[in-house]
Amino acid sequence: MSTMEFHPQPQSGAPKPWAFPAPERSQLANGLTLLTSHRPGQQVVAVEVNLVAPLAAEPEGLDGVATIMARAFSEGTDKHTAEEFAAELERCGATLDAHADHPGVRVSLEVPASRLPRALGLLADALRAPAFPDDEVERLVRNRLDEIPHELANPARRAAMALSKELFPANSRMSRPRQGTEETIARIDAAAVRAFYDAHVRPATGTAVIVGDFTGVDLDAALADTLGAWKGSPAQPSKPSPVVADDTGRVVIVDRPGAVQTQLLIGRVGADRHDQVWPAQVLGTYCLGGTLTSRLDRVLREEKGYTYGVRAFGQVLRSSAPSSPEGATGAALLAISGSVDTASTGPALKDLWTVLRTLAAEGLTDAERDVAVQNLVGVAPLKYETAAAVAGTLADQVEQQLPDDYQAQLYVRLAETGTVEATAAVVNAFPADRLVTVLVGDAAQIAEPVKALGIGEVTVVSG
Repeated sequence: MSTMEFHPQPQSGAPKPWAFPAPERSQLANGLTLLTSHRPGQQVVAVEVNLVAPLAAEPEGLDGVATIMARAFSEGTDKHTAEEFAAELERCGATLDAHADHPGVRVSLEVPASRLPRALGLLADALRAPAFPDDEVERLVRNRLDEIPHELANPARRAAMALSKELFPANSRMSRPRQGTEETIARIDAAAVRAFYDAHVRPATGTAVIVGDFTGVDLDAALADTLGAWKGSPAQPSKPSPVVADDTGRVVIVDRPGAVQTQLLIGRVGADRHDQVWPAQVLGTYCLGGTLTSRLDRVLREEKGYTYGVRAFGQVLRSSAPSSPEGATGAALLAISGSVDTASTGPALKDLWTVLRTLAAEGLTDAERDVAVQNLVGVAPLKYETAAAVAGTLADQVEQQLPDDYQAQLYVRLAETGTVEATAAVVNAFPADRLVTVLVGDAAQIAEPVKALGIGEVTVVSG
């Protein structure tokens, strides 16, 4: 009779300290800033290019031209038609995407490390000499026009549009849809796209972030031959104006007759990442609504069964360093989002406000703070396993004029933040009497119960 042989159980090695990757900063001769991070083993290289072409710079009446320009970067160059360009990307095994937001346009490339030089050449062609052909721009405009009705029909997207319109003055670009409206998109043609490109896209104000395994790649030579060949004016971008917002407590109901659910979006504008309070605000907001075990979920989902989930979050809208020429002009959207069944709208809002008032009166517990730190700091190594995740965060830092070691220092500061500090930050971020509430739902059923709560004047607008 044979016997089983048991081998000794492998022992785990000593844990290694982790820190967010520190990039190397340099500059090409054409003025393009480079942030590179060699990550051994990351065989898919991620490239993020920040272009200082903000939405606020879009010409009057042409909201969305930055979005169309971003989408048109991959629609042909001086060397390739749109079809040829797509085929060349495919041969590289690469993907190229671009989008526009308030700070500017972001172009993203992912490619196997062995084909990085070739893909950088395609990226450089797209930035250096985009064709912007009339027929392709017309197609992109038609596609965008087709998207808008679907966005308006989506309760979450409709709530976001309504909140922006409420928070910011009508003359602020932030008050209007980021990707334009049917009226403004319909006015965009290839000439408008080219004019916006000529006015704002140049290497001297751009930054390229490159993250991955560069083993066997002459990165300096590849960059010099590709992005280094991009020429452009040295002109500087215009100075952004300060963000102005009105957080007077009030309620706007976007009427959707017959809706069986109400979409909630409650928010205001607050401190961005340059403010000393940001780490404590992140920690406190996580305790309030960052996870399934947060206070809002514990009450609204677990105890009352109103919803599948409610989240609290902070999203930077635009940011600049206090020491920059334009000074501190940034702001973040601080918001609570979720959905409830129509009949539960009034009770759910009542309980939500009770959570906020209880938090202000009693504060967070040490246990809540400890769990939040463990979740936010402890999962960081997993969050940044890919080159794309690292590159995206570094590009965010560039966009928001933060130091290169900001993310690494943020985790240190989160771990050092105490319960009292986190409580003060989240209470100041979400004051019960200074929140703008947007509800997308059946006004006939929810208006009166909401008015009875006394959380602000109630206005009903068409859906």
